[in-house]
Amino acid sequence: MVLVINGQKQELEVRTIQDVIAHYGLAGKPIVVEADGAVLTAAQWETATVRPDMRIELVHFVGGG
Repeated sequence: MVLVINGQKQELEVRTIQDVIAHYGLAGKPIVVEADGAVLTAAQWETATVRPDMRIELVHFVGGG
């Protein structure tokens, strides 16, 4: 299905937000997820289903100086 991930249309075979996170290799990393304007807690990722054209923002933190 086509999703909008961080402003870019992507064709992904996923069912949940957790699947999206795993697809991008972000599982277990400190990230924030926003789906269609709502910030989701980590507890919601496994049960939050995705739908075509859903807008998802994945924000992950990087360190550095």
